[in-house]
Amino acid sequence: MNSSVIVFPGSNCDRDVAVALEKLQFKNKMVWHKETTLPKSDLIVIPGGFSYGDYLRSGAIAAKSNVLSEVIKAGKDGSLIIGICNGFQILIETGLLKGVLLRNKNLKFLSKDIFIKVLESKNKFCNQYKKGEIIKLNIAHNEGNYFTNSDHLKELEDKNLIAFKYCNKEGDINETTNPNGSINNIAGIFNDKKNILGMMPHPERMINKFSYGDDGINLFTSLLNK
Repeated sequence: MNSSVIVFPGSNCDRDVAVALEKLQFKNKMVWHKETTLPKSDLIVIPGGFSYGDYLRSGAIAAKSNVLSEVIKAGKDGSLIIGICNGFQILIETGLLKGVLLRNKNLKFLSKDIFIKVLESKNKFCNQYKKGEIIKLNIAHNEGNYFTNSDHLKELEDKNLIAFKYCNKEGDINETTNPNGSINNIAGIFNDKKNILGMMPHPERMINKFSYGDDGINLFTSLLNK
């Protein structure tokens, strides 16, 4: 499977994603933000980090970069795209995903392990997880507080477009298990066609059970499952 990881000034998780992809035999290419074309890609990853130093607004400048016009076209044509952390913010800024990512509720940068519940497994990104499965991933963000209006929130719920929600180890979803204030504990969402996923937690950091754990690896193996 061919993959492309988009790299911006300030990206710092691009190599982590590349390692995860290459571990599973993806044929991966790193694509600099100034490129005007994309390599042939079955999967496009917009990684975490602080693109352009998060100036103006997280993801706002990156969303206007040369290569993102091609990413937008690919997404609208049905290509698989995942945006992780800053990548999620960039997808929001492009309009490929709806909503907004605000400052964390405590107005502090968060970097810690958290638990999320898989809400939807019948898609290309989560089919190797079980619906309702609790997984441990890592978050590292300052603007991860997802918000959207009531009409779009209802659409997300009704169409099963919420991929993950923050929870505790037992799977409880409530205000106390919400690290950043995201509406309804939302940690990741799909677009209508479910070919685009945006999520704040980092699956690429959890691919080795002998170090930090491997709860994130099934996201990547899901993509290989035809």
